[in-house]
Amino acid sequence: MTLTTTSSPPVSGGSGAWRSVRAELRRRTSLKVSVAVVAFFALMTVAAPLISALGGWGPEEFDKSAVDPYLGGLPIGPLGGVSAEHWLGVEPVTGRDLFARVVHGAQVSLLIAFAATAIVVVAGVAAGVAAGYFGGRTDTALSRLMDLTMSFPSLIFMIAMMSVARDVDRTLLMILVIGLFGWPGVARVVRGQTLSLKHREYVDAARVGGSGPWRILARDILPGVAGPVIAYTTLMIPGMIATEAALSYLGVGVRPPTPSWGQMIAESVAYYDTDPMYFLVPSVCLFLTVLAFTLLGDALRDILDPRGGRS
Repeated sequence: MTLTTTSSPPVSGGSGAWRSVRAELRRRTSLKVSVAVVAFFALMTVAAPLISALGGWGPEEFDKSAVDPYLGGLPIGPLGGVSAEHWLGVEPVTGRDLFARVVHGAQVSLLIAFAATAIVVVAGVAAGVAAGYFGGRTDTALSRLMDLTMSFPSLIFMIAMMSVARDVDRTLLMILVIGLFGWPGVARVVRGQTLSLKHREYVDAARVGGSGPWRILARDILPGVAGPVIAYTTLMIPGMIATEAALSYLGVGVRPPTPSWGQMIAESVAYYDTDPMYFLVPSVCLFLTVLAFTLLGDALRDILDPRGGRS
């Protein structure tokens, strides 16, 4: 029994772990709500043009009849101009529909977060597996590169980069800049997992049986690190969303009139006392998304990487 257990590949990312995920999903109400919120905003990201079309307004369309020019452009009607025509109200002065702006802002904010996370995970897994499995000079070089990247004041560097690069695609630049500073954390987790896996008996047996390093990495090492990587990926997404919102709030994110939640929150600060709905709508969307991903990531970490969750 002992030999059979120790000579089998890890199942942290296997069917047993996913059965545990489904069992926890049925048991935890908070997890069900988190999955529903994540699915809702993911659908909003994918189908933003179709969803905003339901309200009848585009994100850049002005409705001057919805604001009062004699009151500094404040929305006409209660709750920031909420009506059958404008479901979440309108922006002060411009009269742009908040529902359309929030939906398209979700597309921009979550696209940046998901794409940056994908870069972080791919680069981090590749560097961590290479450092942990090959060791020696490869491990030393990659570990020093991780230390160097993590020592940078990343937020200040991001602000500087976004401020200097004016004539480029801001969305693409934000994805690359955020991804540049995020990979060392994943790489360290994967490196530690790989170091423990490469000395297991089933890996030694594959090596003795003539399997090359790339075959061992693909068949034995990567499945073993999949569970922790999935868990930590889910936990990284809220940080990416918050980073994008912070950069847009500071005025170095996506350029107007392209909407993003951080940009909308920054613009709404001047109206929070006269039109609080303008501030609340994007803020609540940002809060719910970050909270849902955080709860989902915590649950996945507890299930797929229980040792890491307890530490």
